[in-house]
Amino acid sequence: MLERLVAWLTPFAACFGHRAQAVALGHYTAGLLSDSPRKSMQAMLTRLTDPPAYQSLQHFITHAPWSAAKMWRELRARVPERRGILLLDDTGFPKKGDRSVGVARQYSGSLGKVGNCQVAVTAALWTGARAWLLGAALYLPERWTSDAARCAHAGVPEPVRLKKKWELALTLLREIRAAGIELTAVLSDSGYGDATAFRTALHRLKLAYGLGISCTLTVFLARPDWRAPRVVAGSRQRRPRATLGAGTPGPVTVQAAADALPPTAWHRVTWRFADQPDRAARCAALRVTPAHDWTRTRPLPEIWLLCERPEDRPGVTKYYFVHLPADTPLRDLVTFVHQRWPIEQQYQQLKTELGLDHFEGRTYAGWTHHVVVSAVAYAFLQQERMHAATALTFEAVHTMVMEVFVGLLFASRPRYAAWMAKARQLLPLRL
Repeated sequence: MLERLVAWLTPFAACFGHRAQAVALGHYTAGLLSDSPRKSMQAMLTRLTDPPAYQSLQHFITHAPWSAAKMWRELRARVPERRGILLLDDTGFPKKGDRSVGVARQYSGSLGKVGNCQVAVTAALWTGARAWLLGAALYLPERWTSDAARCAHAGVPEPVRLKKKWELALTLLREIRAAGIELTAVLSDSGYGDATAFRTALHRLKLAYGLGISCTLTVFLARPDWRAPRVVAGSRQRRPRATLGAGTPGPVTVQAAADALPPTAWHRVTWRFADQPDRAARCAALRVTPAHDWTRTRPLPEIWLLCERPEDRPGVTKYYFVHLPADTPLRDLVTFVHQRWPIEQQYQQLKTELGLDHFEGRTYAGWTHHVVVSAVAYAFLQQERMHAATALTFEAVHTMVMEVFVGLLFASRPRYAAWMAKARQLLPLRL
């Protein structure tokens, strides 16, 4: 296993300008894979067999001038599975104070509320068996992008401008496609599905999608007779508006569309997340045309509006825009959108097993460096799962790796073995 880890990390050495940085990559990765429950630098150093100086490892992560973007490109090039669904989401990193880069009071799905945190937009490839983290971008709120001095102090690269989360996600998507990864579809929540520009880009890229949306979005229940804006000579109207033919009903909210459906349109559908218990909901689907900004631009193509009322959440209705063929059965629509579940599992694994949100530095470079090395470590464990003789969970593979590192630690420190021998002699007396 150690040989495979060295082989996995070796190609990444080309991303660094000095051999010392490549060595530091090995130390930091070993720390993330170790049995240290807290993946801060000080805690990880105590679990390494030949730990470097604290200052050198800190410099490697927080200040050394190596490119996280180059590391991401190398990772995308080396991922062994090259085809799947792209899962786009964001996750929060709870923080105290306000000096760490990107920290602000903002909504975090991890917290389930507004809290003091950093927020990262992430992109993961889901192959049906494993998830691979292929990109992450730190979201900078307006209070950061409007404060040049604050950004400069945290080392945020110039120029700094406010980018919406869907813009960051679209950039990650394009980078992943450029790496030769074949994307069969895109799944995300309403933070991205509500953005018409994002959905427009997916149509232009000819990608299927299943996007959560808010209940206030509007749709046409029939394909609208859309009349292009007319420019009248001599008119002072700078931006003429499109109109609808006389026989086209106006748009309605997706909530109104769902409420107007007859009881016969709703059907009970069940699905399952891996080995978890079945989940069920009353679901209905109808073909609609999104109506946002239709007076300015031609409406997007007709798609599915999927409505879902979970059995375990009475009174709640969830809505999705789904871009799949018009003859797709209801059960397939539901199964498709619920393939987003690996992203939550992935966040849990990255945070609890690899300390994704344990980074204590304050700089932009430090954050990006920590996250990409975490993704490299995560990919190694996923690769180990691929080559295992029997099906293993991510946690099981990580436990195996930790046991190897613990064995090395004891082998390098004979006094540990002596302490364990004494403990084994005393243990029966305490039972």
